[in-house]
Amino acid sequence: MKKNKSFKKKDEGRRVSNVQERPHNAKKADYAKVNGGVFVYTKPISVAELSAAINVPATAIIKYLFLQGKGVTINQILDDETIGLVCLQFNYDFKKEKLVDAEHFEEIEIQDDPKDLKERGPVVTIMGHVDHGKTSIIDAIRHSDLASHEAGGISQAIGAYQREVHGKKITIIDTPGHAAFTAMRARGASVTDICVLVVAADDGVMPQTLEAIDHAKAAGCEIIVAVNKMDKPGANPRHVKEQLLSHEIVAEDYGGDVMFVEVSAKTGAGIPDLLDAIALKAEMLELKANPSRYAMGTVLEANLDKGEGPKATLLIQNGTLKTGDSVVVGEIYGKIRRMTNEYGQVVKSAGPSTPVSVIGLSAVPAAGDRFMTFANEKEARDIAEKRALAKKAQALAGTSAMSLEDLNNLVSQGEIQTINVIIKADTDGAAEALKHSLEKLANDQIKIKVISAAAGAISDNDVTLASASGAIIYGFNIRPDARVRQKAEEEHVEIRLHRIIYELIDEMTALMKGMYKAELVEKVTGQAEVRTLFKVSKIGTIAGCYVTIGSIKANSKVRVLRDGQIVYEGELASLKRFKDDAKEVKQGYECGLNISNFNDIKEGDIVEGYEMVEKEED
Repeated sequence: MKKNKSFKKKDEGRRVSNVQERPHNAKKADYAKVNGGVFVYTKPISVAELSAAINVPATAIIKYLFLQGKGVTINQILDDETIGLVCLQFNYDFKKEKLVDAEHFEEIEIQDDPKDLKERGPVVTIMGHVDHGKTSIIDAIRHSDLASHEAGGISQAIGAYQREVHGKKITIIDTPGHAAFTAMRARGASVTDICVLVVAADDGVMPQTLEAIDHAKAAGCEIIVAVNKMDKPGANPRHVKEQLLSHEIVAEDYGGDVMFVEVSAKTGAGIPDLLDAIALKAEMLELKANPSRYAMGTVLEANLDKGEGPKATLLIQNGTLKTGDSVVVGEIYGKIRRMTNEYGQVVKSAGPSTPVSVIGLSAVPAAGDRFMTFANEKEARDIAEKRALAKKAQALAGTSAMSLEDLNNLVSQGEIQTINVIIKADTDGAAEALKHSLEKLANDQIKIKVISAAAGAISDNDVTLASASGAIIYGFNIRPDARVRQKAEEEHVEIRLHRIIYELIDEMTALMKGMYKAELVEKVTGQAEVRTLFKVSKIGTIAGCYVTIGSIKANSKVRVLRDGQIVYEGELASLKRFKDDAKEVKQGYECGLNISNFNDIKEGDIVEGYEMVEKEED
């Protein structure tokens, strides 16, 4: 087995050069050096380090920066802009590179010799609306293979299993649903080659069907449609095909390239045809991997077993995992003590596209964590500790998400070619109109990819999809509730809200030109739930509310939300605690409020307070 890996340097996410193969424990390259008149560095450096690298006295650098209005000391760490100024002043070009080493193995771009590549089986995820038979199809596929195994192997012990079709294996991942599927992608796990979209023939396309399509497209995997429940009297597969046409899922007999297979999970009819379709699609994809290298892959699920300790289901995506191998999984490490397959049988090794349950890890990893095998347990432990420290430091520093300003900067620097967007609107017509309007803005340099456009309130699932895809969510005439706002903050997803379509279009146009500037931004102060109503003569309707998050302030701007949609926007006329006027009512307290010129408030409505504030400079 080869002990060397191929690593690459990246310049802000772009490939610039290859680094010769070296062992995992090889010494890291210098982080600051001159190469052909170009100063190349890989991490923050001080004045003294920059001086030594470009052979310019530190006093000369300090003097130059002082004249530029920047007072620095010899040991002060310089930012990228200052390093650039110094280099240009002393006749050097400059370039910051990202060194990808064993500690950042997720970013390794593997280069295998073509002669080492072997055919691997496809990894398949089955998705669809909750009532359309996803689980039944999984059971039908699994049970159809029972004859080749002993009765003791019927129970599937792990969240993935394999079927053999025409002598070739297919790996099927049993996910809880498309939300979990995308949550794994949000952690950097791209495990699926083919998505089987299950649609009931008697029910047609449903909201969760559309969500599954969005997630599959965002993952970039191939789609096969399984039209289920063909045994039912009202089955109409043609109607399903026609419905999916508007969502760019075009059947082969309609001139497209998506395979449709009619099945009945209840009777088993069509299941062999579905497996044949998966095998054919896999053959067209020409999936290959190198079984002769250290194993790399993804955690599908994990738990703490009372008798055996931390236990994880791993999907090997490249290389071969063996009993006794030392691995790093996320920020933990371990030595594989035992591996079992889906039937609970002990196996000594597992190659590409194979799922196995393993014990021997030092702690329970998270689903979606990547893993890699290393030369020995000490090396694995050292790398895991470094990764844990780096993660802690990142959490303390507080990473910023891909905000509109971030995108603006990247666009203006030519770093971004595609802007991902999710649209949620109050009506289907508005969502579709916005989608077409944004897509028309695309030019030769920048594309706008609308991952999803639908009517309805912004949901947890939208935030998860945005997090996984690096997308911005645009809400039109709708508002997210407090729970969704909190999740968006945790996932570092930006939600932009508009009520006038041309303002949204103007914002995106300015972003594409790299000219976006935010002067005033909306700050939500809190939300209160309406729990009772009082009619008062000469005043109108008083809403008895409970503040669920933040605070409601007197004289603030407010909007009334009903089922996630705005029904009124105005100002508070009065705010009281019991009989007394209040300047502010905080979370966990009750209040009474009256909204200027609005009496059509109802129990269950949400009153959201907000204010316009100047955006703070970073």
